[in-house]
Amino acid sequence: MTRIIGIDPGSRRTGYGIVDAVAGKVSYVTSGIIRLPEGSLPDRLKIIFDGVSQLVEQYRPQEMGVEEVFLSHNASSALKLGQARGAAIVAGVNAGLSIGEYSARSVKLAVVGTGAADKSQVQMMIVQLLKLSQSPAEDAADALAVALCHAQTSRALAAIDGATGFARGRLK
Repeated sequence: MTRIIGIDPGSRRTGYGIVDAVAGKVSYVTSGIIRLPEGSLPDRLKIIFDGVSQLVEQYRPQEMGVEEVFLSHNASSALKLGQARGAAIVAGVNAGLSIGEYSARSVKLAVVGTGAADKSQVQMMIVQLLKLSQSPAEDAADALAVALCHAQTSRALAAIDGATGFARGRLK
């Protein structure tokens, strides 16, 4: 079993989702939002770092998936988002987790089947794929989608790594 924490970073709200992956089957563990109060960015980054560190300590994931920065028209927002990502990633690296980074388009493609899916489609698929009784909050659903994308990507990479001979491009 591999426990994966997915992170949807934000400078106001950081979503998290934790799943267990076993032989291609993924099951829900928990999800939620680290809510950040008004205040200086350094103080909010510390809350993200501490919050992710606490989740890692409590749930003991082995791997982390993090959504990459979405480039927007507002450079200031993109920079803050990048710093929030950094705080979450450092918390994972400090705990010895392997980290995967995924574009929003890749996450949507993995979960919904199209990289152009909207937030409601992602939430609906999270409910179906994880057999949840209700839809998690938007940021938590996005984090669960990141965790599912990571599980799918890790499984595909493991299969490729395990391939031999001609399938790996060798002619032996």
